[in-house]
Amino acid sequence: MRALLVGLTFLLATPTIGGLVFLAALLRIPDREGAIYDWAPRVWARLLLWAGGVRLHLHNAERISHGAARIYVSNHVSWYDVFALAAVLPRSKWIAKAELGRIPIFGPAARAAGMIFIERNNRKAAFAQYEKAAERIRKGASVIVCPEGTRGDRYELRSFKKGPFVLAVAAGVPIVPTIVHGTIAVHPRGAWRVRSGDVHVHFLQEVVTEGHSYEERNELAQLTWDRMADAFREHYGIDSTAPRERANAAFAE
Repeated sequence: MRALLVGLTFLLATPTIGGLVFLAALLRIPDREGAIYDWAPRVWARLLLWAGGVRLHLHNAERISHGAARIYVSNHVSWYDVFALAAVLPRSKWIAKAELGRIPIFGPAARAAGMIFIERNNRKAAFAQYEKAAERIRKGASVIVCPEGTRGDRYELRSFKKGPFVLAVAAGVPIVPTIVHGTIAVHPRGAWRVRSGDVHVHFLQEVVTEGHSYEERNELAQLTWDRMADAFREHYGIDSTAPRERANAAFAE
Protein backbone atom coordinates (compact mmCIF):
# COMPACT_ATOMS: atom_id res chain seq x y z
CA MET A 1 0.00 0.00 0.00
CA ARG A 2 2.81 2.40 0.86
CA ALA A 3 4.55 1.61 -2.43
CA LEU A 4 1.32 2.39 -4.31
CA LEU A 5 1.09 5.79 -2.61
CA VAL A 6 4.71 6.53 -3.49
CA GLY A 7 4.10 5.51 -7.11
CA LEU A 8 1.02 7.69 -7.42
CA THR A 9 2.84 10.62 -5.81
CA PHE A 10 5.74 10.22 -8.24
CA LEU A 11 3.38 10.02 -11.24
CA LEU A 12 1.48 13.13 -10.17
CA ALA A 13 4.28 15.28 -8.73
CA THR A 14 6.94 14.64 -11.37
CA PRO A 15 5.08 15.98 -14.44
CA THR A 16 3.51 18.83 -12.44
CA ILE A 17 6.67 20.11 -10.76
CA GLY A 18 8.88 19.04 -13.65
CA GLY A 19 6.66 20.87 -16.10
CA LEU A 20 6.97 24.08 -14.11
CA VAL A 21 10.75 23.74 -14.04
CA PHE A 22 10.87 23.05 -17.77
CA LEU A 23 8.67 26.08 -18.46
CA ALA A 24 10.92 28.24 -16.29
CA ALA A 25 13.91 27.12 -18.33
CA LEU A 26 12.11 27.95 -21.59
CA LEU A 27 11.33 31.40 -20.20
CA ARG A 28 15.02 31.77 -19.27
CA ILE A 29 14.31 32.42 -15.60
CA PRO A 30 17.75 32.79 -13.94
CA ASP A 31 19.07 29.99 -11.75
CA ARG A 32 19.69 31.65 -8.42
CA GLU A 33 18.93 31.14 -4.75
CA GLY A 34 15.18 31.09 -4.16
CA ALA A 35 14.33 30.51 -7.83
CA ILE A 36 12.16 27.61 -8.98
CA TYR A 37 15.25 25.49 -9.70
CA ASP A 38 16.10 25.85 -6.01
CA TRP A 39 12.77 25.07 -4.31
CA ALA A 40 11.06 22.75 -6.84
CA PRO A 41 13.39 19.75 -6.28
CA ARG A 42 12.95 20.14 -2.50
CA VAL A 43 9.16 20.15 -2.78
CA TRP A 44 9.27 17.09 -5.07
CA ALA A 45 11.54 15.19 -2.68
CA ARG A 46 9.51 16.13 0.39
CA LEU A 47 6.35 14.82 -1.24
CA LEU A 48 8.06 11.47 -1.86
CA LEU A 49 9.33 11.35 1.73
CA TRP A 50 5.79 12.05 2.94
CA ALA A 51 4.36 9.33 0.69
CA GLY A 52 6.96 6.88 1.99
CA GLY A 53 6.19 7.69 5.61
CA VAL A 54 9.78 8.77 6.25
CA ARG A 55 10.64 10.58 9.48
CA LEU A 56 13.74 12.57 8.63
CA HIS A 57 16.35 13.38 11.30
CA LEU A 58 19.18 15.82 10.55
CA HIS A 59 22.43 15.80 12.53
CA ASN A 60 24.78 18.81 12.48
CA ALA A 61 22.38 20.65 10.19
CA GLU A 62 24.39 23.81 10.83
CA ARG A 63 26.88 22.39 8.32
CA ILE A 64 24.34 22.82 5.53
CA SER A 65 25.66 25.72 3.53
CA HIS A 66 23.29 28.58 2.67
CA GLY A 67 24.58 30.94 0.03
CA ALA A 68 28.00 29.31 -0.39
CA ALA A 69 28.66 26.38 -2.69
CA ARG A 70 29.77 23.02 -1.33
CA ILE A 71 30.27 19.49 -2.64
CA TYR A 72 28.23 17.02 -0.59
CA VAL A 73 29.67 13.50 -0.80
CA SER A 74 27.26 10.79 0.33
CA ASN A 75 26.92 7.03 0.55
CA HIS A 76 24.19 5.48 -1.61
CA VAL A 77 22.07 2.41 -0.81
CA SER A 78 18.51 3.48 -1.74
CA TRP A 79 16.52 5.95 -3.80
CA TYR A 80 15.48 7.42 -0.47
CA ASP A 81 19.05 8.68 0.05
CA VAL A 82 18.37 10.92 -2.94
CA PHE A 83 15.01 12.10 -1.63
CA ALA A 84 16.38 12.77 1.86
CA LEU A 85 19.25 14.93 0.63
CA ALA A 86 17.27 16.68 -2.09
CA ALA A 87 14.62 17.61 0.49
CA VAL A 88 16.98 19.62 2.69
CA LEU A 89 19.93 20.92 0.65
CA PRO A 90 19.37 24.39 -0.86
CA ARG A 91 20.27 25.19 -4.46
CA SER A 92 21.92 21.84 -5.05
CA LYS A 93 22.59 19.95 -8.29
CA TRP A 94 22.96 16.19 -8.49
CA ILE A 95 25.58 14.33 -10.45
CA ALA A 96 23.85 11.13 -11.58
CA LYS A 97 24.25 8.30 -14.07
CA ALA A 98 23.18 9.07 -17.63
CA GLU A 99 20.47 6.40 -17.65
CA LEU A 100 18.35 8.52 -15.29
CA GLY A 101 18.46 11.39 -17.74
CA ARG A 102 16.64 9.23 -20.28
CA ILE A 103 13.56 8.73 -18.07
CA PRO A 104 10.60 10.51 -19.74
CA ILE A 105 9.54 13.79 -18.10
CA PHE A 106 11.95 13.31 -15.17
CA GLY A 107 15.11 13.51 -17.31
CA PRO A 108 14.26 16.73 -19.21
CA ALA A 109 12.98 18.38 -16.03
CA ALA A 110 16.11 17.39 -14.10
CA ARG A 111 18.33 18.82 -16.84
CA ALA A 112 16.29 22.02 -16.84
CA ALA A 113 16.90 22.26 -13.08
CA GLY A 114 20.65 21.98 -13.67
CA MET A 115 21.24 18.32 -12.81
CA ILE A 116 24.28 16.72 -14.48
CA PHE A 117 24.22 13.23 -15.99
CA ILE A 118 27.45 11.27 -16.34
CA GLU A 119 28.25 8.61 -18.94
CA ARG A 120 30.12 6.32 -16.55
CA ASN A 121 31.60 4.14 -19.30
CA ASN A 122 33.00 7.08 -21.23
CA ARG A 123 35.77 8.63 -19.16
CA LYS A 124 36.37 11.57 -21.51
CA ALA A 125 32.66 12.47 -21.59
CA ALA A 126 32.38 12.01 -17.83
CA PHE A 127 35.20 14.42 -17.09
CA ALA A 128 33.66 16.96 -19.49
CA GLN A 129 30.49 16.76 -17.41
CA TYR A 130 32.51 17.24 -14.23
CA GLU A 131 33.83 20.45 -15.74
CA LYS A 132 30.22 21.51 -16.31
CA ALA A 133 29.56 20.74 -12.65
CA ALA A 134 32.54 22.90 -11.67
CA GLU A 135 31.01 25.75 -13.65
CA ARG A 136 27.72 25.31 -11.75
CA ILE A 137 29.67 25.53 -8.50
CA ARG A 138 31.47 28.70 -9.59
CA LYS A 139 28.03 30.24 -10.16
CA GLY A 140 27.04 29.49 -6.57
CA ALA A 141 25.27 26.12 -6.71
CA SER A 142 26.23 23.18 -4.53
CA VAL A 143 26.70 19.69 -5.96
CA ILE A 144 25.69 16.33 -4.48
CA VAL A 145 27.60 13.25 -5.57
CA CYS A 146 27.70 9.59 -4.55
CA PRO A 147 31.28 8.51 -5.31
CA GLU A 148 30.64 4.79 -4.81
CA GLY A 149 29.06 4.94 -8.25
CA THR A 150 25.96 2.80 -7.75
CA ARG A 151 23.61 1.81 -4.96
CA GLY A 152 24.92 -0.76 -2.52
CA ASP A 153 23.19 -3.49 -0.51
CA ARG A 154 24.80 -2.58 2.82
CA TYR A 155 25.93 0.54 4.64
CA GLU A 156 29.61 -0.44 4.64
CA LEU A 157 31.44 2.02 2.41
CA ARG A 158 32.89 0.84 -0.87
CA SER A 159 35.78 2.35 -2.81
CA PHE A 160 35.26 5.83 -4.22
CA LYS A 161 35.54 6.92 -7.82
CA LYS A 162 38.11 9.67 -8.24
CA GLY A 163 36.05 11.97 -10.51
CA PRO A 164 34.24 13.81 -7.69
CA PHE A 165 37.54 14.69 -6.06
CA VAL A 166 38.99 15.98 -9.32
CA LEU A 167 35.87 18.15 -9.40
CA ALA A 168 36.53 19.29 -5.83
CA VAL A 169 40.07 20.36 -6.70
CA ALA A 170 38.89 22.16 -9.86
CA ALA A 171 36.09 23.98 -8.05
CA GLY A 172 38.14 24.79 -4.94
CA VAL A 173 35.17 24.54 -2.57
CA PRO A 174 34.96 22.43 0.61
CA ILE A 175 33.66 18.86 0.61
CA VAL A 176 30.97 18.03 3.17
CA PRO A 177 31.18 14.26 3.89
CA THR A 178 27.64 13.03 4.49
CA ILE A 179 26.21 9.71 5.66
CA VAL A 180 22.62 8.55 5.32
CA HIS A 181 21.29 5.70 7.46
CA GLY A 182 17.87 4.05 7.63
CA THR A 183 16.96 4.07 3.96
CA ILE A 184 17.58 0.35 3.44
CA ALA A 185 14.73 -0.38 5.84
CA VAL A 186 12.51 2.06 3.93
CA HIS A 187 13.33 0.95 0.39
CA PRO A 188 16.23 -1.43 -0.28
CA ARG A 189 17.93 -1.78 -3.62
CA GLY A 190 16.00 -3.96 -6.06
CA ALA A 191 12.77 -4.03 -4.01
CA TRP A 192 9.34 -2.69 -4.88
CA ARG A 193 8.03 -2.42 -1.34
CA VAL A 194 8.28 0.78 0.69
CA ARG A 195 8.00 0.87 4.49
CA SER A 196 7.74 3.88 6.73
CA GLY A 197 10.71 4.50 9.01
CA ASP A 198 13.34 6.83 10.42
CA VAL A 199 16.10 8.15 8.17
CA HIS A 200 19.13 9.90 9.65
CA VAL A 201 21.37 12.28 7.71
CA HIS A 202 24.71 13.26 9.28
CA PHE A 203 26.67 16.22 7.90
CA LEU A 204 30.32 15.75 8.92
CA GLN A 205 33.30 18.08 9.29
CA GLU A 206 34.27 19.72 6.01
CA VAL A 207 37.29 18.66 4.00
CA VAL A 208 39.16 21.70 2.72
CA THR A 209 40.15 21.52 -0.95
CA GLU A 210 41.51 25.01 -1.56
CA GLY A 211 45.22 24.90 -2.32
CA HIS A 212 45.19 21.22 -3.23
CA SER A 213 46.35 19.99 -6.63
CA TYR A 214 45.11 17.33 -9.03
CA GLU A 215 47.86 15.02 -7.75
CA GLU A 216 46.29 15.17 -4.27
CA ARG A 217 42.85 13.94 -5.36
CA ASN A 218 43.39 10.49 -3.81
CA GLU A 219 44.37 11.99 -0.46
CA LEU A 220 41.16 14.05 -0.47
CA ALA A 221 39.16 10.95 -1.36
CA GLN A 222 40.82 8.98 1.43
CA LEU A 223 40.20 11.67 4.03
CA THR A 224 36.54 11.91 3.01
CA TRP A 225 36.16 8.11 3.08
CA ASP A 226 37.77 7.95 6.52
CA ARG A 227 35.45 10.57 8.02
CA MET A 228 32.39 8.80 6.65
CA ALA A 229 33.60 5.36 7.78
CA ASP A 230 34.40 6.72 11.25
CA ALA A 231 30.89 8.21 11.51
CA PHE A 232 29.24 4.90 10.56
CA ARG A 233 31.34 3.15 13.17
CA GLU A 234 30.67 5.72 15.88
CA HIS A 235 26.92 6.12 15.38
CA TYR A 236 25.84 2.70 14.11
CA GLY A 237 28.64 0.25 14.89
CA ILE A 238 29.19 -0.41 11.18
CA ASP A 239 32.73 -1.18 10.09
CA SER A 240 33.85 -0.54 6.53
CA THR A 241 36.82 -2.31 4.98
CA ALA A 242 39.42 0.26 4.02
CA PRO A 243 40.60 0.28 0.39
CA ARG A 244 43.77 -1.77 0.01
CA GLU A 245 46.06 1.00 -1.17
CA ARG A 246 45.21 3.97 1.02
CA ALA A 247 45.56 7.41 -0.60
CA ASN A 248 47.06 5.70 -3.63
CA ALA A 249 45.64 3.59 -6.43
CA ALA A 250 42.87 2.23 -4.19
CA PHE A 251 40.23 4.45 -5.70
CA ALA A 252 38.71 3.21 -8.93
CA GLU A 253 39.20 5.09 -12.13
